[in-house]
Amino acid sequence: MVISNKALSVVLALATTLVAGTTIGQAAYPDKPIKLVVPFAPGGASDLTGRTLAQKMGDLMGQPVVVENKPGANGAIGADTVAKAAPDGYTILLTDRGSLTVNPALYAKLSYDPLKDFSYIGIATDGPYVLVANPKLNVTTLAELVALAKAKPGTLYYSSFGIGSMAQLNLEALNQKMGIDLTHVPYKGASPAAQAVVAGEVGVTIAAVPAVQGFIKDGRLRALAVGSEKRFSVLPDVPTMTEAGASNDILLPTYFALLAPPKTSPAIIAKLNDAMKTALADPVVAERLAAAGLVSVGSTPEAMAASIKQDLPRFSALVKSIGIKPE
Repeated sequence: MVISNKALSVVLALATTLVAGTTIGQAAYPDKPIKLVVPFAPGGASDLTGRTLAQKMGDLMGQPVVVENKPGANGAIGADTVAKAAPDGYTILLTDRGSLTVNPALYAKLSYDPLKDFSYIGIATDGPYVLVANPKLNVTTLAELVALAKAKPGTLYYSSFGIGSMAQLNLEALNQKMGIDLTHVPYKGASPAAQAVVAGEVGVTIAAVPAVQGFIKDGRLRALAVGSEKRFSVLPDVPTMTEAGASNDILLPTYFALLAPPKTSPAIIAKLNDAMKTALADPVVAERLAAAGLVSVGSTPEAMAASIKQDLPRFSALVKSIGIKPE
């Protein structure tokens, strides 16, 4: 059968229209607002990181990134929500190190697997801790605290954010590696734990800088060391753990990372990772995070995966050595 030039032109025009229609129908990501679940209450370092990134990433991607706080079960409720969400890039998670790598050792029936139930976008920020003491202990250095603890074993108390919190794990690591016996007193959150030291209910704790910076400045708390490779710009006179004569793996920082549901396409992950890194490089964003004692990281998904694989056995062993039984 011979097709006339006119008929051929019609067929080609129709095909072109169909292809164009398909392309138009497949809108570029994102074409609607993105929900960012933060599985902790407003006001903390996770919320600050999430809201700071959300605003800038939304500007960069041309769609709003809307923060939804969904607290509970040490971050497990919000994490589970995202693990079960559609893998379309419109529901993502900003959570911390504990919910990903400590929770598996704390909960016998955790509803998500950190290795299987997420697509990693990357670690956004590190949240280093500062070791603080009540001035009435009359210690000004980590070495003096260790000496006092050895002289009075079992009589010095430390506060934490709760059973299995990064505060408890880090201070129990301090106990084990420095050969001391600080006694644990759990509180319901970082702010009450810090207030307990200010009030003299306990002697020491660790906290993110925003939670204790004011107390350090007005003399109600004394900073002994920071858990980071470099000194904090907001606490320039406080030594690192290494400078204080201890191992730098005792006071491990938390981190705040972005994740998506499992099987999210690599193209979407790449776009979110790029937006995260670009946002963190913005001077206004960097200044706001640094002022809160947060260190910009902007890791790759692969680096985040390696960190999680390293942390899971480490924290599992520490939880067992402390004697915490999974719930």
